[in-house]
Amino acid sequence: MNNNNLPHVAIAILYREGKFLLQLRDDIPGIAHPGKWAFFGGHIEPGETSEVAVKRELAEEIGYTPETVSEFGVYYDTNVVRHVFHASLTVELKDLVLGEGWDMGLLTPAEIKAGKAYSENAGMERSLGEFHQKILLDFIDKYGIKE
Repeated sequence: MNNNNLPHVAIAILYREGKFLLQLRDDIPGIAHPGKWAFFGGHIEPGETSEVAVKRELAEEIGYTPETVSEFGVYYDTNVVRHVFHASLTVELKDLVLGEGWDMGLLTPAEIKAGKAYSENAGMERSLGEFHQKILLDFIDKYGIKE
């Protein structure tokens, strides 16, 4: 597989008290993962490192910049290369400003395993993005996070 021409994105696993912060993507046709729970993050700009990109995207999307981010891994898909970082969320959910997406929430390991979680803004359960669920399950497994 030739990854040279694929877009590269930097995404963040943010966690607090055993739960994981995810964004409910806007339910708009044509965007990636419409109406699904997914990570915050986005495209790596030319000349930008993946670490700088993930911090920039978090600042833009939720007004939060973790002091440090740690690399978790790189996931290759048919149409994108995901650089995955993780960091603690050191502020309350109410202190974040959602700049992109339909909703955000702290999802439990049980919700992640089930592949769905309730959204207040949507007024219903919504699914996790398939790749997002896989990455989180890998993370939960690696770090032995309990429900």
